[in-house]
Amino acid sequence: MIFNQHTFKHGIHPDDNKSETATSAIHQFPFAPLLMIPLQQNIGAAPECIVREGQEVQRGQLLAQAKEYFSVSLHAPASGVIKHIGLMFDIKGQQVPGIYLQPFAASTQEIIEGEPCLFTTSAEKILTAIQQAGIVGLGGAAFPSHVKLKPPKDKPIDTLVINGVECEPYLTTDHRVMLEQADDIMTGIRYLLKVTSAQQVVIGIEANKQDAAIHLKKHIPADLPVSVNVLPVKYPQGAEKMLIQSLLNRQLAPGKHANDVGVVGVNIATAAEIGRLLPHGRGIQERVVTITGPAMTRKGNYRIPIGTPLRFILETLGTSNNLNKVFMGGPMMGSAVASLDISVTKGTSGIIAFSDSKTSLNKTIYPCIHCGKCLEVCPMLLNPSQLGLLAKKQRYEEMQTNYHLMDCFECGACAYVCPSHIPLVQHFRVAKHAIKKQKQAR
Repeated sequence: MIFNQHTFKHGIHPDDNKSETATSAIHQFPFAPLLMIPLQQNIGAAPECIVREGQEVQRGQLLAQAKEYFSVSLHAPASGVIKHIGLMFDIKGQQVPGIYLQPFAASTQEIIEGEPCLFTTSAEKILTAIQQAGIVGLGGAAFPSHVKLKPPKDKPIDTLVINGVECEPYLTTDHRVMLEQADDIMTGIRYLLKVTSAQQVVIGIEANKQDAAIHLKKHIPADLPVSVNVLPVKYPQGAEKMLIQSLLNRQLAPGKHANDVGVVGVNIATAAEIGRLLPHGRGIQERVVTITGPAMTRKGNYRIPIGTPLRFILETLGTSNNLNKVFMGGPMMGSAVASLDISVTKGTSGIIAFSDSKTSLNKTIYPCIHCGKCLEVCPMLLNPSQLGLLAKKQRYEEMQTNYHLMDCFECGACAYVCPSHIPLVQHFRVAKHAIKKQKQAR
């Protein structure tokens, strides 16, 4: 195990609030009376629904087939009946197409076996199996894994970076996966080495999870070129560009990607799912989610079926009477939900419930005082203050052309330190959306 003191420039040190769930083992969550499964659960094209209303399905059965390269398949999280195929709400409050599945009253957690895909097979077959298993980046981005694992031929990969940093406050999903699924992670790494042809694997873990680092170190097979690096605790070290800089001291120029410096980065939970599912020919039906926050009664880490309604989760585990706001994902990069009538998707890493006293909804927003604190913490070395002022004037093109708006990955460090409480990240999201719409219009 390597103790690496190198890190990226800037960043912040928020309270991690992980102690209440870090020692909580992963528990299986029960099936809800009705599962709501959005078709669109990945970046790219949604899969095509192949079931019909009234049809009975088994847990693990294919519900929607990936018809395009930039898409992944979708599987039944429970055995039951397709009650309805229609619209449902997503995290933004928009209506999206999905499948309503009513589990059988006696539905078990057993999963049907499929055709195994062994790591000794060809790289192309492994990539196809990953796509058909519906595997996406489980760190929150939900980028199709088979796409990420096949970089252009003119960009050879020498290093596979496995991201076990989990720097978001409150979240302990990856921490528990590292402690409880070490063998799955190592099996997943075998598949990843085969498809990327990397010569070395570096697992990055922050120092507040040293038990996980020690545990993984003990489980590294003798024939795998894997090292475990323990990094200083700093947010947002889990961002891919920051992690590559911290682990390998390789700089990514603006607009460049990991494969431009010979690296493929994979979240530790994604590696574990590859190792857990492919040997059995199964698809994703569930994922590990941290349920926590000041307003939660029974905090913990749970393996929750995809499509489980948020309202059912909160009612099952209990909340305080002064529940004020619920986040999906971490409090820094996640999103506050518009409604409790939405469901867990493949990209849901955490559910955090806040009470009245723990939110900043009533903070007054003041004009920018040009203190420069946001410049001091921005890991991408941008000028959030100037970007915020331009956003207020809707000068979006200038934000992109002169101030590199698109390099911002919305970590929230600038808003965290802003003494004027300016919601900078929200301004940047609005600007990016406006730019996207302009491009589409052209």
